[in-house]
Amino acid sequence: MKKASFGAWLATFLLCLGFWMLVTLSTAPDMLIAGVIVSLLASLFAARFFIHESPFHLLNPKHLFSLLGYTLLVFPVELLKANWDVARRALSPALPINPGIVKVPSEMKSEYGQAMLANSITLTPGTITLDVAEDEQGKAWYYIHWIDVAEGTAEEQGETIKGTLEKWVGRIFE
Repeated sequence: MKKASFGAWLATFLLCLGFWMLVTLSTAPDMLIAGVIVSLLASLFAARFFIHESPFHLLNPKHLFSLLGYTLLVFPVELLKANWDVARRALSPALPINPGIVKVPSEMKSEYGQAMLANSITLTPGTITLDVAEDEQGKAWYYIHWIDVAEGTAEEQGETIKGTLEKWVGRIFE
């Protein structure tokens, strides 16, 4: 098992401490000390598993603002569109439901980008990312269970499923 670098440990510690403060919503000294201790212990064990690439990648303003735009604007819009589609299908039996598994190509190279895109797809109703695989050339492919498999090529189906998610996740991690 590879040892974590100091940067990976520090990034994990700061992330854990930030999450602790967000969950507890307290700046009382005893809560901060407890948060530091818990975050220190968690980061000592988790840093080598958690951070694989540049530990402070998101501190770059370009990536940070892209992440904020994605989480505050892009993903909520895509989530609402998917919720609306699934609600329409549930409330109107006449609308087709043609479930199936599609193999969708992706341009994501970063492990974090691949994971974020897969999770974003899974969080939108009507889709579940089953697997992310790479072919011999290193191209990523997502296997997605989709509520309404449309006719067309893998690229066309992929564009329908991914929408603008892949472009924005690429701005964050590529």
